[in-house]
Amino acid sequence: MKLYGYFRSSAAYRVRIALNLKNLPYETVPVHLLKDGGQQLTQSYRELNPTGLVPTLQEDDWTLGQSMAILEYLEETHPNPPLLPVDARQRARVRSIAQFIACDIHPLNNLRVLKYLKHELKVDEDARNAWYRHWVEQGLAAVEGMLAGHSATGRYCHGDQPTFADLCLIPQMANARRFNCDLSTMPTIASIDAACAQLPAFQQAAPGSQPDSEA
Repeated sequence: MKLYGYFRSSAAYRVRIALNLKNLPYETVPVHLLKDGGQQLTQSYRELNPTGLVPTLQEDDWTLGQSMAILEYLEETHPNPPLLPVDARQRARVRSIAQFIACDIHPLNNLRVLKYLKHELKVDEDARNAWYRHWVEQGLAAVEGMLAGHSATGRYCHGDQPTFADLCLIPQMANARRFNCDLSTMPTIASIDAACAQLPAFQQAAPGSQPDSEA
């Protein structure tokens, strides 16, 4: 397998964690989202993934974009260790948390949105960062509400084994810290973040551990 991605991409980060947890070897192919006007926008990359987004998973001559679809594919083709519960309602809960982060929080603070605010709307850096913090803090506060005190929440978002929910939460937490978001009122997700940080699969997937990492 080849994984085309960018070290700071939350979506690529999710997939790296899954590949590591499932002990699947893969080759990292860096796609720098800022250099050369954005390498994801080049014709060669768009031929691989017409959306011009990362990540892209390539297996032989087959490619797949969209991180959540990639997670589902890996779960179906390499079911052990499982990243979704067996029970349908429990699976639905995990997907609900994961998709809220991936579909409702992450898109609002994605790099292409921040670049549009800067270059097209001429929003200054302080205002852009305020935009980022507003939506991320509001979204993560909602995740805290989903998890805190829920009977299914354990060491991780759902029980005591990592699931899709943790794969989505941890990259979003990393970005939140990078932009100095206030996480002081979110002890549950802070505890889950700390638990995941102890696992080699999460450590090896972290942005600072990638071959294309930059300070």
